[in-house]
Amino acid sequence: MITLNASEKFGKGLHRECFVHPDNDNLCIKVVTYGNQQETKREQGYYKQLQKRNVAWDLLPKFHGNVETSMGQGAIFDLIRDPDGQISKTLEYYLDDKDFVLTHRQQLESALAELRQYLLKYNIMSMAMKPKNILYQLSKSGQGKLFIIDNIGNSDFIPICNYVPFLANKKIVRRWNRFIFKLAL
Repeated sequence: MITLNASEKFGKGLHRECFVHPDNDNLCIKVVTYGNQQETKREQGYYKQLQKRNVAWDLLPKFHGNVETSMGQGAIFDLIRDPDGQISKTLEYYLDDKDFVLTHRQQLESALAELRQYLLKYNIMSMAMKPKNILYQLSKSGQGKLFIIDNIGNSDFIPICNYVPFLANKKIVRRWNRFIFKLAL
């Protein structure tokens, strides 16, 4: 069992909290702290489908399985860090900084285009595209990469899009367009 300490916590969502893995600072552990494991099980099932499809983990943290922790069962994922070792911040964090957006508009638009292409290429669906669920990893060159870190998958009652790429792409485009409209960059 892994003991999690408050000092290792770096993020909190609606249902889960994220901790730096105490034995490997390139991994994180997500633990359900409010609600049940249903959402986590759905998401992990989708990650397993992606693993079977051999997707590239270029813009999505890889899932490494589950572990028992002092706070209950936890899910282990890659931890996205900037080149300086700091944990990457959310896209929401950067969008709230109007000076950053003005100065880095081209890099942000390029990173968004790259993420869209990645999602379509590998038919990766996100239930809700939100800036708080996307990390912007800065690079030394000033370019950045976006990583979706939450709400991966499809919650349809009959998830046919998981198996029919044409339908998946249509759903990805629809959700992407709503996301971009709300961003209003």
